[in-house]
Amino acid sequence: MNQKNNPIGIFDSGVGGTSIWKDIILLMPNENTLYLADSRNAPYGQKSKEEIIALSEKNTEWLLENNAKLIVVACNTATTNAIKHLRQKYDVPFVGIEPAIKPAALYTKHNAVGVLATQGTLSSELFDETKGKFARDIKVVEQVGEGLVPLVEQHKMDSPKTTELLKKYLQPMLEAHIDYLILGCTHYPYLVTQLKKLLPDYVKIIDSGEAVARQTKKLLSEHMLLNNSNQPGRHFLYSNTDSNILKLLLKDIEVPMEIEYLDF
Repeated sequence: MNQKNNPIGIFDSGVGGTSIWKDIILLMPNENTLYLADSRNAPYGQKSKEEIIALSEKNTEWLLENNAKLIVVACNTATTNAIKHLRQKYDVPFVGIEPAIKPAALYTKHNAVGVLATQGTLSSELFDETKGKFARDIKVVEQVGEGLVPLVEQHKMDSPKTTELLKKYLQPMLEAHIDYLILGCTHYPYLVTQLKKLLPDYVKIIDSGEAVARQTKKLLSEHMLLNNSNQPGRHFLYSNTDSNILKLLLKDIEVPMEIEYLDF
């Protein structure tokens, strides 16, 4: 079988990684994809490193059993806690995702940036290394977005509770006069509409989606795995809770896709 036609495997601790999936299919419309939403175990950000590694292994093995040619870890917490282990254990290219500190630190005029992320990401060694490398002379206001992932998982992005939490989390960042807000969780791009209402116009919001899509394409090319078919890609997305949330989030995406419940 032609391995180039095999799907790109993508997993996240729920539906948030579809924000990355969208950038991937936009950049590479001929690629097939296989998306795994581990919503049953969301959020990963409050779990131990050992639990995160075990869940990441489980997701990876399912994707490999279903012929994934490359795996995108579309979860900041899983990347920062497990990707090093995954790369050592499995013989497949991996693409990770971490908060976009580098561009924010490079372009900030106020020398202050905010990072909204999960506890698991902010307390990880990889995040600490990235911050130390790129933001040594920058004030970085870190905020755990506790409670936000479950609200996105329930499709409650515009609820009063979401607004209340975002106001609370943004307050210390606004007091520090940040001019960049880094979204350090793939669920958070679904909150951008709300965030823009609460932030001054000069604050730029950045996430890692486009960079991850470009890195995915680069790795596929290096491994000679790019799909050279002229056919539009086919997409299979699975959730181990309510697959209707995935359907709601992706209702405006016009590509051939199937969304189903899967007990995993």
